[in-house]
Amino acid sequence: MTTTAETRATGSDFAELNRRINAAGLLRRRPGHYAVRLSLVTLALAGGWTAFFLVGASWWTLAVAAFLAVAFAQVALVAHDLAHRQVFRRNTPSARAGMIAGNLAIGMSYGYWMDKHTKHHANPNHDDLDPDVSPDVLVWSAESARGKGFLVRHQAWFFFPLLTLLGVSLKRDSVRALREGSVKRRGLESALLAVHFLAYAAALLLVLSPVQALAFLVVHQALFGLYLGLTFAPNHKGMPHPDGTEDFLRKQVLTSRNVRGGWFVDAVLGGLNYQIEHHLFPAMPTPNLRRAQPIVRDYCAEIGVTYEMTGLVDSYRQALRHLHEVGAELRAG
Repeated sequence: MTTTAETRATGSDFAELNRRINAAGLLRRRPGHYAVRLSLVTLALAGGWTAFFLVGASWWTLAVAAFLAVAFAQVALVAHDLAHRQVFRRNTPSARAGMIAGNLAIGMSYGYWMDKHTKHHANPNHDDLDPDVSPDVLVWSAESARGKGFLVRHQAWFFFPLLTLLGVSLKRDSVRALREGSVKRRGLESALLAVHFLAYAAALLLVLSPVQALAFLVVHQALFGLYLGLTFAPNHKGMPHPDGTEDFLRKQVLTSRNVRGGWFVDAVLGGLNYQIEHHLFPAMPTPNLRRAQPIVRDYCAEIGVTYEMTGLVDSYRQALRHLHEVGAELRAG
């Protein structure tokens, strides 16, 4: 009988974990799941816009804006799975569906986001290589915080309000990336994004009064950004920042955090609550992540790698605590 130590001696720690995951059949496609999921998300999006036109020029349209914010976020989560080829094995159908979901449906460049997210997966939480922790409005390391002003000093208090701007920020960055030519299929993506912006503006201005249109825009985009931010915030924020010496398994596990929860949390977070498993096996279909979780957790215990898992509320508490600690030196000064 071969021991775990002997197995590790003949290959990397990840190679052994990969063998166990493959033996469990967890990398197989789940076309039935995605057929149902994509249908439900499409129905929610179409139903939201149908309700928008049926409700018409009424302040009740703000309730529709809230519903469409949830629908937009769910479409974004589907685009995420498409980018990782969890839905289709080949790149062409993944890209086509991704541009329909991203550019056309929610106004976000699929190519821009895919490039940014690929860099994040390659080096999660790396201060220089992960665009998700690059110093911007929020700062995630004490070194980057030095010399910053009032906002960074008290950034934990601004975290949730700033998330309301995430949807608008993604649109701005999408347009910038397309204008600079850093996105493949630039012409097609630009055309689809333009159709989204024009159709969105036309719907608001033709159906609602100017004041109602402005209110709808603010509520819809703010709640969309908030939901999207709350989906991604628990995954890495407040976790260790690697120094570049870690192997693949440790780089992915030690920088990620799982969130406990049942089917409701799985649905709300789009399966990203199994962030450790997702980072180790990005192409694994979302419904298989739950089954992979105990295999990965037990294996990490075998090889002495810390496996972080907490509740949803505590995950936000940890992120806020980290932001507050990053600004501590500025407040002391």
